[in-house]
Amino acid sequence: MRTLDLDSLEIFRAVAREGGIVRAAAQLHRVQSNVTTRIKQLEERLNVALFRRQGRSLVLTAQGQNLLVHAERLLRMADDVESELKAGPARGPFRLGALESTAGSRLPAILSRYHALHPGVVIELSTGTTGALIQRVLDYRIEAAFVSEPFTAPQLNAMPVFEEELVLITGKGHPPVTRAADLGRSTLLAFAQGCSYRKRLEDWFGAANLLPERVLEFASYPAIIACVAAGTGCAIAPRSVLESLRAAGDVSIHPLPARVRNNRTHLVWHGAASPALERLIALLQGAERSAAPARRRTALTA
Repeated sequence: MRTLDLDSLEIFRAVAREGGIVRAAAQLHRVQSNVTTRIKQLEERLNVALFRRQGRSLVLTAQGQNLLVHAERLLRMADDVESELKAGPARGPFRLGALESTAGSRLPAILSRYHALHPGVVIELSTGTTGALIQRVLDYRIEAAFVSEPFTAPQLNAMPVFEEELVLITGKGHPPVTRAADLGRSTLLAFAQGCSYRKRLEDWFGAANLLPERVLEFASYPAIIACVAAGTGCAIAPRSVLESLRAAGDVSIHPLPARVRNNRTHLVWHGAASPALERLIALLQGAERSAAPARRRTALTA
């Protein structure tokens, strides 16, 4: 006999996301006692503790983490079924992930267009490294994500969407860099492990039997670029990010070998696409068709 219902799972997910009963009740427009009771009933049905208290917040236990993965999947499936049966415009929450670089340089125009076409969809965008984003998609915590090569995720659907040129940046006045050895044992500024751009640069160093003197980890490109401009070390970045931040004049830009420089960003997702994701895929495919003639004209005149 089934003991779980979608309403209980939605309450559980809200408490997990908000980190407490009070915030979850406000988000769900329910009284706090009702939320508390439903969580206790769910724990009694499953005979496990789903949360533990940490300071003033509630955090998931191992059993709670496991349930959240399944809850996200079941609630998303329910949303998809409802949207398909209504056969109307896409609507509701759409949890999307992206690299910091993609979110800042590629997505603003696309998401603005998406919102104009599908105002009933509420996009919840989160950023992270390629490795972290792929894990969130696999765990059904987000529905799709923009990630960068190299990555391995045979369980996921993938569609290439953007071509990126990666460049090496150093402080202004740094001598030209044509090989990794020209950097010596420089300090590397990068995102956390799991960043595919960082892996490309580390592999380039490794092929030359070099190791950076140290690696400083950051959470945003503005911070990385500011520290590079101050002479702290070197970094790798998409040229599109430097252009969007208007930061090309703050640093020295060095071309990288083709095997490091040429990169593609992919959209990845798990299983069948929801109506909201289908609309995004169609929008991206339309943008790619519009961009193709311009690329051909550029190649002919180059």
